[in-house]
Amino acid sequence: MSAVHLNPSELTVELTPAEKVAGLHGDVTIPLAAVTAVDVVPDALAATHGLRAPGLSLPGVRKVGTWRTGNGSEFVVATRGQGGVRLTLTGHEFASVLLGDDDAEALATRIRTAR
Repeated sequence: MSAVHLNPSELTVELTPAEKVAGLHGDVTIPLAAVTAVDVVPDALAATHGLRAPGLSLPGVRKVGTWRTGNGSEFVVATRGQGGVRLTLTGHEFASVLLGDDDAEALATRIRTAR
């Protein structure tokens, strides 16, 4: 399962080797200055929208990779049963990032505090 690391200037989503292969992407680093909004969603899998390109989607089970949306690309790492945290970004390769987490509220609080 991916891990989120925060330091004073950036957030890094550290993917497992399997997630890197499935998502066809390496770790994602986001400058905290690029985060414009932090929103909690009750179901990360259901909150994923757009067309997968590239990445892995096991419907109802797991999603890892890039989804193309009308607002730009969204990077998604989510597993069944997880809430999620959607980060809206500006000036980054992704328009947003959706992170599944067993305690999405706590993760959102950590990110808001770091900003």
